[in-house]
Parts: sequence; C-alpha cells; structure tokens
Amino acid sequence: MARRTFLCRLIFCAVFSASIVNIFTHSSSPTFFLRYSRPAALPQEHVFCSQSEIADDVLIVLRTGATESRETVPVHFRTTLRCVPHFTVFSDLDEEIEGHPVHDVLHRVSEHTRRNHDDFKLYRHLQKQGRQGLKEQQVITSQSGSFKGDYTNTDNEGWKLDKWKFLPMIDQAYQHMPNAKWFVFIESDTYLGWNNLLEYLSNFDPNKPYYIGKHLYINDIEFGYGGAGFILSNPAMRRVSEQRSVRIKDYEDFTATHWVGDCALGKVLEDVKIPLHRAFPHLQGDSPATMDPATNKIDRDAWCYPAITYHHMSPAEISTLWSFEQEWFTRHDVLLRHRDIFVEYVRPQLRAHSPGWDNLSMDKEYTPSSYNTDHSLSEPERNAWKSFDRCRDLCEANPSCLQFSYRDKSCGISEKFRWGYASEKGKGEVQSGWMLDRIDDLFHRLESKCGIRDWFGPQEGRISQKRK
Repeated sequence: MARRTFLCRLIFCAVFSASIVNIFTHSSSPTFFLRYSRPAALPQEHVFCSQSEIADDVLIVLRTGATESRETVPVHFRTTLRCVPHFTVFSDLDEEIEGHPVHDVLHRVSEHTRRNHDDFKLYRHLQKQGRQGLKEQQVITSQSGSFKGDYTNTDNEGWKLDKWKFLPMIDQAYQHMPNAKWFVFIESDTYLGWNNLLEYLSNFDPNKPYYIGKHLYINDIEFGYGGAGFILSNPAMRRVSEQRSVRIKDYEDFTATHWVGDCALGKVLEDVKIPLHRAFPHLQGDSPATMDPATNKIDRDAWCYPAITYHHMSPAEISTLWSFEQEWFTRHDVLLRHRDIFVEYVRPQLRAHSPGWDNLSMDKEYTPSSYNTDHSLSEPERNAWKSFDRCRDLCEANPSCLQFSYRDKSCGISEKFRWGYASEKGKGEVQSGWMLDRIDDLFHRLESKCGIRDWFGPQEGRISQKRK
C-alpha cells in the first residue's frame, strides 16, 4: 500500500512539474493529459498543431499532376499537411508518393472525351506507359517566378490536362469523405496555414451552401482562383455533384472551350445559385516573394489581415515559411497576419546590397539604349545602367523609389516593394538593393491603416460586383 502511494505521488509530481515548465516556457508540445488521452498526438509533440474542434470536419484536397508531383508534393507531407487529420491527393496518375496514395481523378471524365480530346494526349500516355518517356522532373530549389502569372503556360501539356480535374474531383472528394463539413482544395505550389484556416472556417455555418475563394473573372463568370485555394461546404459539394451528374456533356463542352477548370467550377456553382464568398486577402494568389504588401482590393488592405494561403511557392519556400510559422506560434497566441510575415520573416532578410537576388524592380528600366535615345533624362538616369552603384544612386535620388536591381548594363527601379527571389544561374547575375529606411516607413504607414478586425466572414454577404 505504501509503495502504491509513493508511486502515485511520484506520477503527480512529474505531471505537476511538466505543467509548470510549460507555463513558464510557453512550450507548444502537447500536455501530458493530451498525450495520454490522444496517443496519435505523440508523433506531433515537437510540432504546433491547432486543437480546433472542427479539425476532424475538414478534408484537404491537394491537386497535382504526374509531371510535377514527385518534386512538389513530398514537402507538404512534412509541412502544411503534417497536422491535418484528413487529406487526399488527386492527380492524373494513380501512384504512391512517400507512402501516400495519389489518385487519378480524370477517370471520372467521360470515356469519349478521354479517348478523343487533344488535351488528353498526356493522360493517354500516362495510362499506357506511366512515367516512361516523360521528361525527367527537375528539382525545384528556388522560386517559380509567379510574377509572370499562370496563363503564360497554356500550351503546356500538363496545364491542358489540369483544367479537366476540377469538376470530377468534386465528386471524388465528396465520396472520399461524405461526412466532411468543409472541403478545401489547394495546389501543390500552394502554402496552407492550417491554424488560420480553422479559425476562419469557425466563423461559417457548415450547414449552409458556401463557396469561398479569391475572386477572379473570365467574361461574366466569377470564380475562386484555384491556386489561392478555394473552399466548399458539404451542402455546396452535394449540389455541384448533383448538377454535374445530369449535365456532364454540357460542362465538359464548357471546360473544353475555356482556359481553366476553376472557371468551369464557377460556372456550375453559378448555375446552382451559390455565389462566391470573396476571401481576399486571406487567400492569396501570390507568394511573399512577389506579393506587394500594400495591395488593396475591394477596399481591403491585405497588410492588416490573417493569411491562410500563398501561391506559386517552391518546395524550399514552403519549407522555410512553415518553419517560420511553427516558430511564430511557439511565441504568440494570436493569428498570423500578412504584416507579421513581412515584418518578422521578410524584413530581416533585406539588405542594401544582395548579389544573386532579383527583387523584381521593373517599374522603369535604364539601358545604354535609353542613354543614347532619350535626351530628356536627368544625369542620374542617363548613367544608371553603368554600374550597381550608379543604379543605387538613381533610386536614392528619387524619394518615391523603394528598391532597385542591376544586371548586365540594365538598371531597374520600383516604387513598390517586392522581396523577390534568388536569380536563375546562367542568365547574368542580378544584384538587388532596397532603401531600407523607406521600406520601414512604408511598413509603418501600412500599419497605421489597421484596426482590430480579423476576418471577412459570412457577415459580408454578397458584396458589390464592382471588379477590382
């Protein structure tokens, strides 16, 4: 009996000591009680994972393609999906990546379209020969160049095929987890902030039909941009699936004549009268490397509000941002906002001189040609192409200039801030610089616009159709 009492006291002291350590160190590891009651939490004890009650009600769907999946998908298993209880990966080829199944979603397209449409040339190859004969996938070690935009890739075979995945993946996701309350669709170069996502969704009633995304238009169709991620509630999923089932040919004909599949999905949702809830600036089409922190759309300043997604991010970028987010939540018990990423993640990496870095300074460009042909230029403008130092002098002389870059007798300056990324090797070294005091002033001005609001949630309703 005495021995049992001693053991009980010993266990109590251990638990009490662990609790005190957590209190004073703000440790993000699961508590003893959480680990005891939820053994599945044990592998995550060194990772911050949101304990939101709705986590089990969400299915994350990651869309990819065989031409990229082996290089872009694995990082998500170690980062953005690490805390996610339920996720699935859809592609154009059944395969397995690092022990996770990847499902061909295009088998749900009609057989006639798969056999005869030119867009399915790659798919037919994949079904007969798998990866054999495909170009070797290159390891993506730096940034993807999102500043150029998506629609420059429309001649790419993988791009042509990708647009056909949107509608059938609604059916497949719904069948995969029919009891899910929320279905969140992202791409393999989309960064997802799981904690902020759950906080955002907690503002909505999952029993209502919701279609949530960053708004884009093609002609008169408003849709949620797939790269930024979009979200459907269970009732919305059901209505889309039912609508498509009775008009498969109509929607395949529509997909065939449009650039992108997210527009085709927007068309179906328009037909079932579920409007898009605009999620800007929480869902982003840019990455921190290319996003202008002063962006303002539909009267919303991106700087002030929580970030859920970024797009066009390489595996390396996803990994480093996830590490930052993890570290952030060990020190803060507040939402992570765009401003926090720019102030604490981006700003410390800025330098007055950054060799081998392209900060996308392209507002104005000065070359020997402009020196010889435009005699109205000032002396600093006429000489800016001669060296990095001359280029910096030009930016410094212009009070509105925030940054500049120099490469091979070309000087570019910009009055907007962008971080940029490592320049590609073999194309001439790019050297970049920022007016650091002016950047700090910009961040201070943006901060002065912020209030205490967190989310643009369901209370917004159907806002004006004015396009911005």
